[in-house]
Formats: sequence, C-alpha cells, structure tokens
Amino acid sequence: MTSIIDNQPVFFKVKVFGIPDSEPEFSILDFEVTGGVLSPEDLFVVHLPNLDRRKGVVISGRGPIWLYGYLVHECHPHPWVGLFDPRLGGAVVVETHVKDVNVGQVIPIPDGVA
Repeated sequence: MTSIIDNQPVFFKVKVFGIPDSEPEFSILDFEVTGGVLSPEDLFVVHLPNLDRRKGVVISGRGPIWLYGYLVHECHPHPWVGLFDPRLGGAVVVETHVKDVNVGQVIPIPDGVA
C-alpha cells in the first residue's frame, strides 16, 4: 500500500512494507523538503501523516539532522524506528520498544523501495 501526503514545507510518501516470515512489517515514511530549503521554524507546520502505530517506521529522505530528530521523536509511539542508509541497504534501528528488534539492527530494504 502506498499513500501520498502533501504537507508544506515537507512532502511525505508512505509505503507499508515487509518480507513475510523474515523481517517485521513496517511503514516507510519517505520525505522530501519542498523548495529544497527548510528552516527550524518550519517544524511548527510539519505534520506527519497517519501511520499504523502497530508497525515499525523507517524514515527516509534528505534533510537536516534536526528534521530527522523531530521525525524520530514524533514516531516514538511506534514499536521501533529506523533510519534508512542506502550504503547499508537497509534501515538502522535507532529506537525500539519490542524484544525482537534491536537498536543497531539493520532491517534490509530492497533497492528502489526507500
């Protein structure tokens, strides 16, 4: 399932993804900074799309480190949060509330998905 959420000044695209019997199912929250520039005060108007809170979240996109901090904070209620790293071919788990997913674990994501 893919849904597209257009919030100014950040554009979000959400995909639900998982490899049956292998890795946990999760949502990919892919973002793009519209206009190419984001200011810290823009965080007041950045609203995440509705995500299934029963699933982990992988955050993917190009933006400032403080935007990533904000997005991780907003995704905290999810079972786990990972940050996509294309060099590793997956998402590095940076926060978890479940026993079967560990901080530092790399959740594999096939090319072109995130």
